[in-house]
Amino acid sequence: MSEARKRITVPAIKAMKGTRRIGMITAYDYPSAKISDSAEADIILVGDSLGMVVLGYPDTLSVTMDDMLHHTKAAARGAERALLVGDMPYLSYHVSLEESVRNAGALIQAGAHAVKIEGGKPSRIKTVEAILDAEIPVMGHVGLTPQSVNALGGFKVQGKGEDAARRLIDEAAALDEVGCFALVLECVPAELAAYITEKISIPTIGIGAGPACDGQVLVFHDVLGMYDQLKPKFVRRYAEVGTMMGDAIRQYLDDVREGRFPDVARESFHVTSEEELRRLYASA
Repeated sequence: MSEARKRITVPAIKAMKGTRRIGMITAYDYPSAKISDSAEADIILVGDSLGMVVLGYPDTLSVTMDDMLHHTKAAARGAERALLVGDMPYLSYHVSLEESVRNAGALIQAGAHAVKIEGGKPSRIKTVEAILDAEIPVMGHVGLTPQSVNALGGFKVQGKGEDAARRLIDEAAALDEVGCFALVLECVPAELAAYITEKISIPTIGIGAGPACDGQVLVFHDVLGMYDQLKPKFVRRYAEVGTMMGDAIRQYLDDVREGRFPDVARESFHVTSEEELRRLYASA
């Protein structure tokens, strides 16, 4: 690997706090990871949001460890430079500490360099601590935690009101203290995210958390306009690739139906001589 493409590491991400903003993107397979890596993303997250964006589920709760391992392996083959983080799906770290460590280790063996876990309550801190004790780096995630969508009553902004804000501050501080290397803040008021970013020692990665975070993350398909089932306020679409893809496929199908594809000269193979063709017909 050339010096210009040197792998970004966990210590390198931690060192970016206060020095430069961190660019993170969620990608789920080889082509999306390769494109994101070539564009010099600092972190690529293989997110459990693949359940909604790639697999067509209504939320992330149906995503399994097998799903995550499959997609992590694919993304790892496309990520040469970026730090690759694997999301731990629902129930993969909820049953026991032993199972949590085993599942985190499986993601590392699949090619991830770190794992991400949602939540920061005391029981979750113990899980993070156990995974860290196995020498596996952990990225935290507080605010809107999609795996808790049923308990939260939907995809709603979190941390509104003094008590809710204090809980998020405490969770962020606990995840920092236990040893997480970075923290995702999702769907929290910008002012609260700014306060947490200032108070903790690790980088914050915002998604719907305002501009004061140390970095930002969006989903590959949202950035490119390839997913429109949900249109959160915080998403900025930088292209309309989904529309372009639909137009291209529609044109292809029209060309097939109208006999314009394939072209006999440019897109077809031919026998080497008329004599060969005559022999072929004679033997038929």
